[in-house]
Amino acid sequence: MRREWTMLLYHIDTENVTSNLNWEILAAGYIPSYLEKDEPCVVCGDKATGYHYRCITCEGCKGFFRRTIQKSLHPSYTCKYDGCCIIDKITRNQCQLCRFKKCISVGMAMDLVLDDSKRVAKRRLIEENREKRKREEMFRTLQNRPEPTALEWDLIRMVTEAHRHTNAQGSHWKQKRKFLPDDIGQSPVTPSSDGDKVDLEAFSEFTKIITPAITRVVDFAKKLPMFSELPCEDQIILLKGCCMEIMSLRAAVRYDPESETLTLSGEMAVKREQLKNGGLGVVSDAIFDLGKSLAQFNLDDTEVALLQAVLLMSSDRSGLSCMDKIEKCQETFLLAFEHYINYRKHNIPHFWPKLLMKVTDLRMIGACHASRFLHMKVECPTELFPPLFLEVFEDQEPTGHSHTLDKAEHYLGPGAQHGSPNSKAAAKDRFSSLASHIRARQSGAGSQATAASPS
Repeated sequence: MRREWTMLLYHIDTENVTSNLNWEILAAGYIPSYLEKDEPCVVCGDKATGYHYRCITCEGCKGFFRRTIQKSLHPSYTCKYDGCCIIDKITRNQCQLCRFKKCISVGMAMDLVLDDSKRVAKRRLIEENREKRKREEMFRTLQNRPEPTALEWDLIRMVTEAHRHTNAQGSHWKQKRKFLPDDIGQSPVTPSSDGDKVDLEAFSEFTKIITPAITRVVDFAKKLPMFSELPCEDQIILLKGCCMEIMSLRAAVRYDPESETLTLSGEMAVKREQLKNGGLGVVSDAIFDLGKSLAQFNLDDTEVALLQAVLLMSSDRSGLSCMDKIEKCQETFLLAFEHYINYRKHNIPHFWPKLLMKVTDLRMIGACHASRFLHMKVECPTELFPPLFLEVFEDQEPTGHSHTLDKAEHYLGPGAQHGSPNSKAAAKDRFSSLASHIRARQSGAGSQATAASPS
């Protein structure tokens, strides 16, 4: 058995097979699988830890041999007893010369001890090979993951078209965007009660584009049959819950690192401070952070569309009557989404779970905005709020999982979770014009199934 292992390992360049083992692991009793239990060091008889420089040795003798060769110490070694010392676990530190001679006599190879430059090169090669194996393993894993079925492809195409027909400017947003002048929103004038600033001129500019932006979110939802089949009250609750999340997503994917701007509604490019001072306050930080993060994902239209569908069909919105049906719809979207991610084969480890975490970030943004809106109603004149904007965000409860709301407090501080309860009856009474807007969009969906992109 020993001879077989010796012949097998002889051809392995092992400066240090166990170099990455720390002493905590060794103290816990770790031994490589090729060692027999309690196998002794061939130099001193201590417990061996691995195959080092062509011999099975302990950590102490391995280190002693390496230091001796690297620093060329052996010519200076001497022995008081004419080189006749017995080397064991107790005496090994008493005579360096005899210990070194014992290392050589049992077969430890001096040529396997690398100098610093060779050791760095070897470690770099090992790391490169490790990364290569990781990439190959990831590719094999992706190859074995299920891709969309025929029915899922139909769903994916439908959601993608719904997004493209309701996404202002589409892929031409960079050419058609207009930058908000630097003199707007850069000098906050009115302190608000939560410590942020409000520039009413910038706020007024943002309100000009908010109604079309909300309308496009409604249009997107109405193009999804699973949404249109829900009761009107549930449709209102879902739209109120996801509207800010979807608008934030659409802005975030249009983050431009060169100008450090977000493009709102496909037309207005704004800087962080302008968005902050124009009404969103610290919520703008969360949206800009999301934009920077999403830039690394290189999402296509389909992935953005499916992400919107997942946000839309959130069954934990307060006051829903068809929670089970909505949850099943979301699961359908999620499964198709996951299979599409498998089809895309992104070269990012754990792409799918990382992307799903962005849903949590968007839910947090929605919770932050619901709280922020209460402050804005106090600080800004009512006449500046478009009616549809008021109906969508008024009396909105910051719903979501506890960890989402905890994250909201990172931006807003304590109190981000406060909100008024919502109910189906209240929704029906309070959002009558939104319901009318939904019905109007629904009735026009049949005749405008292939409507042109909005301006």
